[in-house]
Amino acid sequence: MAMDVMPQQGPDSGRTPEPSPQDPYVLPAEGATAVPPPPPTLRTTLRRAAFGALAAGVLLAGALVAVDDGEGERPKEPGPVERAEAATTAGSPASLSDLTALIGDRQMWVESHPKDAPSLATLGAAYVEWARRSADTAYYARAEQALKRSLDARPGERGNGEAWVGLAALANARHDFLAAKRWGETVRKQQPEAWSVYPVLIDAYTGLGDQKAATAATEKFGELRKGVPALARTAELYRGQGWREDALATAREAADRATRPAEKAEALHRLGELAWERGEPEEAVAQFDAALRTDAGSHDSLAGRARALAALDRTDEALGAYRSALEKLPRPQYALELGELYESLGLDGDARTQYATLREMVAAAKKDGVDESLVLARFEADHGDPEAAVELLRAQWRGQHRSAAVADALGWALHRAGKSEEGLEYAERAVGTGVRNASYAYHLGVIQRKLADYGPARRSLEQAVRTNPAFSPLAAPLAQEALDALGEPAMDGPGDMQPPPPPAPEPEEEPEAEKKPEPKKPEAPAPAPSRTAPATSPSPSASKEKKREEAEAGSAAPATTGT
Repeated sequence: MAMDVMPQQGPDSGRTPEPSPQDPYVLPAEGATAVPPPPPTLRTTLRRAAFGALAAGVLLAGALVAVDDGEGERPKEPGPVERAEAATTAGSPASLSDLTALIGDRQMWVESHPKDAPSLATLGAAYVEWARRSADTAYYARAEQALKRSLDARPGERGNGEAWVGLAALANARHDFLAAKRWGETVRKQQPEAWSVYPVLIDAYTGLGDQKAATAATEKFGELRKGVPALARTAELYRGQGWREDALATAREAADRATRPAEKAEALHRLGELAWERGEPEEAVAQFDAALRTDAGSHDSLAGRARALAALDRTDEALGAYRSALEKLPRPQYALELGELYESLGLDGDARTQYATLREMVAAAKKDGVDESLVLARFEADHGDPEAAVELLRAQWRGQHRSAAVADALGWALHRAGKSEEGLEYAERAVGTGVRNASYAYHLGVIQRKLADYGPARRSLEQAVRTNPAFSPLAAPLAQEALDALGEPAMDGPGDMQPPPPPAPEPEEEPEAEKKPEPKKPEAPAPAPSRTAPATSPSPSASKEKKREEAEAGSAAPATTGT
């Protein structure tokens, strides 16, 4: 997309214009013109007073006519650059068209003003936002160059904290949360009351899995920046802690109070995500549709809509929505979801095409400095090489990327690689954060079942299907099968909850002549009931045994990832 457009205004457009020599409030120039004129005569004074009264009457009448006719001058409507700057100043997203205008405006300005540090910082931050919302990772390199030029023109220590904030936002976009934390904390130490640093700190702490620090940063941001941006951040905080009712109430308030289209669409998208996570796909579709009607540039709502349509078995519409989302916002995560939807429909060739596309996207992003290890590891764990997934995720963990998403993915990858005992620790950590994610609960339940911890396994699998019964076109049916295979607990208590052993083989008949009477043995006491396995019939039929074995084999099948 072409970004180089003619500038609409310079960075000083919002400042008070320099006074002109004709301005009556400007002091006269020095020299002969500075000599005051002689005082007017009495006759002149009276004539001027009469003329002034007449002129005042004419002006008053004209003003009344103008008001009555409604033809008075109205305030000038802000242009796209002004709208983008206003949104940025408020901490809200700008529409993509306004963001495009702002980038073009600043590009032209810095060509003739290469040492304008604030304009370079604005340009760099705008590049980051454009790349994030278009998935065009090539713009991250442009952002880095603009931000470094800004710091060369004016170092951060000399008041250019916005360039440091831009570098923190760039690091977050590249999933380098540790670098984002360092940049953000540097600004906070120098300017603790600068509200613009707290959103990047919230993202960095969340990516690192530091819930305490993320909570503190969110609260501070709410103190410094009231309104929709603070409500949006608070809703995300509640969502990550599993406080569904609080998250929903706060997200609704943000949507009600939002006025700018991009801001409104973002709030509606959040409501769609919350509805999807609650297992309400019809409500999710409605919210995503509302977001798209509000702002056609809300491309992430296309993917959310596709996810919800698949849950409603409107697969043709879901496939179309996914393809549209990938065309406008080519993110690896969407390629993975579309591939798994194809696979669930038996379209293995189309699924392989999407998985190949995912690998290409990850490789291209890596060249631009973007780390997509998490989504690649999720793909490898379910559809590729689980050992490779483990190595990718161990590197993330060593780099202090310890969010719930990384913990869940690492636990699942370890299980898929045959290391379920080690994977259990990470899967429990992911669910223990409080986040209500059906995929996390499913992964934990399967690992617990593999380790013969049947009671907790049943609870985890029940939580998965209760939270969102259609959380994945591939994994959701397997979660229900695994839960059914565990059976129901006994009505009077845990009982014998172990799956029954296979029936013993029938002893071979001895020849009649060789048979000897055996002494009668006392019956052995019944074994003590186990507290960890499902209650089932002591001697199931062969068909039930085969179904149990198939369900156990299927429980390790792939699952669509959670966030």
